[in-house]
Amino acid sequence: MKILIVYTHPLQKCFSRMVLDRTERALRNQGHQVKTADLYAENFQPAMLEQDFAQFEHKPMPAEIVAEQERVEWSDGLVFIFPVWWWSVPGMLKGWIDRVISYGWAWLDPSDPDSGLLRERPILVMAMAGASAEAFSKRKYDQALATQLNVGTWGYCGFKDVTTRIFHDLHDGSPKSLGEGYLDEVSGLCGQAFSSTK
Repeated sequence: MKILIVYTHPLQKCFSRMVLDRTERALRNQGHQVKTADLYAENFQPAMLEQDFAQFEHKPMPAEIVAEQERVEWSDGLVFIFPVWWWSVPGMLKGWIDRVISYGWAWLDPSDPDSGLLRERPILVMAMAGASAEAFSKRKYDQALATQLNVGTWGYCGFKDVTTRIFHDLHDGSPKSLGEGYLDEVSGLCGQAFSSTK
């Protein structure tokens, strides 16, 4: 399969970067072709622009957005790697979604999931969180994130095959063994999400 990784973190040295490196290696070892969209490194412009609204008039989108969409079109599957900030996706990734996942290209009719134009692609989401799983569950942040992404974004596009893994308790006081355990999961998550038997 051809897998596009959409990676969002501004730091070169962070746990998210370690997850990215492990994901790229795991996917290639499993025989997949891999491209990575490193949004910060590529200086992606996340703010919606006036010309982005051309989508609603069935006019050509800006060249940089067409280039992003072409990477998605190249892919058979998508991976999203990002930190959870303020119980949501980073602004950079939200801007990528706002601008790239456009009407007429990714979705047509939100009331009809079968009208989504990207639905054949499986998605793997790996998110880093400082809070515990218990904190997420107690305050329903896990449900909020799932509603934002699985219902409010992927659902519009008709994506039905979504694997989500939140790596919890990642902060300065985290034991090294916790991160190592999470990294050990990455290969299995890739294999699960992009299995040839699906």
